[in-house]
Amino acid sequence: MKFTSYNIDPEIKKSISESGFTRPTDIQFKAIPPILNGEDVLAIAQTGTGKTAAFAIPVLHRLYSSSRQVGASGIRCLVMVPTRELALQITDVIIQLAQHTSIRTSSVFGGVEQDPQIAALLSGEDILVATPGRMFDLVSQGFLKLANLEILILDEADHMLDLGFIGDIRQLIRFLPKKRQTLFFSATISPEIKKLAYSLVINPIRIQVSPRDPVAKNVDHSVAFISMDDKRFFLERLIRENPGSKILVFVRTRVRAERVCKALERAEIKSYTIHGDKDQQERLKVMKLFKNNEIQVLIATDVSARGIDVASVEYVVNYDLPDKVENYVHRIGRTGRGNHRGKAVSFCSPEERELLESISEYIGKDIQELKIDRKEYAETLDFSVVVESDWKKLLLEDEKTPNRKKRKR
Repeated sequence: MKFTSYNIDPEIKKSISESGFTRPTDIQFKAIPPILNGEDVLAIAQTGTGKTAAFAIPVLHRLYSSSRQVGASGIRCLVMVPTRELALQITDVIIQLAQHTSIRTSSVFGGVEQDPQIAALLSGEDILVATPGRMFDLVSQGFLKLANLEILILDEADHMLDLGFIGDIRQLIRFLPKKRQTLFFSATISPEIKKLAYSLVINPIRIQVSPRDPVAKNVDHSVAFISMDDKRFFLERLIRENPGSKILVFVRTRVRAERVCKALERAEIKSYTIHGDKDQQERLKVMKLFKNNEIQVLIATDVSARGIDVASVEYVVNYDLPDKVENYVHRIGRTGRGNHRGKAVSFCSPEERELLESISEYIGKDIQELKIDRKEYAETLDFSVVVESDWKKLLLEDEKTPNRKKRKR
């Protein structure tokens, strides 16, 4: 079946075609018809399956084809998401699909000035993509009205629970009309997720897309067994041997992200970090540079993983293996997107072997090992010996220099 066969407004079909979509993915094929019919939907699907378009396409048609005046009487559709990056990503997709309609979409999230967001709301938006904190701030200030909401969408609901937003979600319901359409998307269906979902939806259509291999088919993933202290040398070598490739590096914590960035800097490799401690404007700037190929290496934490949607990432490097096995799939899903092939390489230290076994069990197969003999291992450690020793020498000299804080830089 093709998108041209759906009973969707021609203006939206035009945008779908211009976006390069011809046939729906499994989640889109199963979700679009009931959403078009106005039914509540509970959908369980992994990342990279096309979930955003699965709800954006039918929701845009419903709003655009309804008799209600576009842009009138406040927000008509609210999309709740856990992170700022995901809010921006979903907003971009909806705007792209709505470009030939009069539907207006914007996003609100914390970490930036609220005045431009308030101005957008007051000008009349139809769809709002929001993170919980900023959304409640605007509701309490009276700038965001939800009394006439027609559609509520919760995306990445499992991640919202992980981040402790379940209380916010339950509080949100008090501001919404009882008569509404609710769409609930999650990668997992734990008892907590099920309880939350069924408290929000009414007689939902349940959809589950769980492929045997949760890792994208067009991603080649492998593991290299490397000592924790030696990982930076292997990362440096991978970057130097792939000068034209866009590389996304995942670490476990914000502190680790900055340490890896500093290690690459000492090796004279420019990289950038993105994590929760960064100012929002800086995060937006870094993501824009990465998307525009002005940055080759980006170092990120798991909180950022689900909001990084860059089509041409050639390598994902698991510098640290994730504590939660499902985050492995979310990380790997940042490469091999669309028609692109991607490569995912994990650096596994002896203390991470147990995590690797859990990941292999979760995805249902072993991860191919990259064999590294002793000679190659030693050569890699020697790869930055000159840079490393020069750095230590300079640091020693710097410490011996009197009044070093008063020197001009």
